[in-house]
Amino acid sequence: MSDTSLDIQASAERVADCLRDRIVKGECPPGSRLVERRLSAELNVSRTPIREALKLLRADGLVEISLHRGAQVVAYTAEEAENLFDLIAAIESLAAERLAGRIRPEVLARLETLHERMLKQYAAREASAYFDTNTEIHDSIVREAGNPVLIDSHRRIAVRARRGRFMAIFDAERWRQSVEEHEGVMAAFRARDTAAAARIWRLHLRHSGESVAETLRRQGG
Repeated sequence: MSDTSLDIQASAERVADCLRDRIVKGECPPGSRLVERRLSAELNVSRTPIREALKLLRADGLVEISLHRGAQVVAYTAEEAENLFDLIAAIESLAAERLAGRIRPEVLARLETLHERMLKQYAAREASAYFDTNTEIHDSIVREAGNPVLIDSHRRIAVRARRGRFMAIFDAERWRQSVEEHEGVMAAFRARDTAAAARIWRLHLRHSGESVAETLRRQGG
């Protein structure tokens, strides 16, 4: 990765995307330090875009930056998980309700393709790939709902909630239940059943939040 042909902001966005993925998937656990010098060498970019990327992650609520300790991945607590998933359940269930009432054939076809890919990844227990497809489905439902305010609100909190959603798939029973809930919302979209889409998706996110909070409490968080 080189920033010689990119402006600093473009490089910073690429670095931030890379680090977000590591944080969400637990490769950079809570409390781990993100050292500019090491990241610069590893990612082959200058320290300026690294510094700007860390600021983006701080805005996401994933990193805290202090004068003496530098950048660290923030802790993720059970209380935060409950609060985040309460909010994201409200936002995404509204998106699902709106989408079910206005879904176009080409949008449904794209969701069907993503859903089938996700099912294959679940069957193969490809957790990381499954999570990426799952995230694409969640984001697509919000985006296709056609409400710019809702999309912006979701964008502001989705990254923090994704840390929890990734944790949830390591609970085998919750993972199975989650797949069933995805099957249910797809059936609601096919039937254009707005009430069912909202209800299933709200429960889906709340169940994820409950699972994550329980896991974090067991870990002492």
